[in-house]
Amino acid sequence: MLAAAWLALSDLPTRPFRAVLLKVLGLTLLLLVLLWLGLQAAVVHFADWPDHAWIGTSVAIVSGFGFVIGLAFLVAPVSALMAGLFSDDIAAIVERRHYPFDPPGTGLTVTESALGAIGFAATAVLVNVVCLVLLLVPGVNLVAFFIGNGYLLGREFFEAAAARFGGVQQARALRRENAGTVLLGGFVIALFLAIPIVNLLTPLFAMAFMTHLNKRVRGRRPVELVE
Repeated sequence: MLAAAWLALSDLPTRPFRAVLLKVLGLTLLLLVLLWLGLQAAVVHFADWPDHAWIGTSVAIVSGFGFVIGLAFLVAPVSALMAGLFSDDIAAIVERRHYPFDPPGTGLTVTESALGAIGFAATAVLVNVVCLVLLLVPGVNLVAFFIGNGYLLGREFFEAAAARFGGVQQARALRRENAGTVLLGGFVIALFLAIPIVNLLTPLFAMAFMTHLNKRVRGRRPVELVE
């Protein structure tokens, strides 16, 4: 588990990953900023009271900070949505670099990738909204964050990596057979997600990490570990 995480971290600074990183970061930040601007504009519009301008201004300022905190909980679903667009690219880079003697995986169709990413993002939004509500409950919020995101991220990224070798149904079966390992891997990703700023790299790290984990449960090892 730790070896797979370390290999994933070592992949992030490489040139192929930097190219994907710029795309993922750019799209993630753009979507978050547009979402923040849209929510803020809506609040300003509905809080526009000409006779009590100070009320509208106060609401806009408070809601602005509130939306920033709220959007922090949406990094997971938004980054996962962006990762869905580039997951096959990330997995292919890892496979070429660390498993050059294994048959390469086959990427899903654009429609399959898009539908899977949208479905997962919607579920992740729901989970993180619940986590946001639980923010008011000391102790419970942190546990809910790790359990919810650990399960979702582990399941999503492992299945995305495994589906390259046998399709979606086989990927789900493999995930169920290794449910404990996948859940622990999800907790590793959730821990990475909890680090501010660094969590913008979550899609790349998660996909690389789960590609390595997928290989390990299949009994494969990266060329760096072959003696």
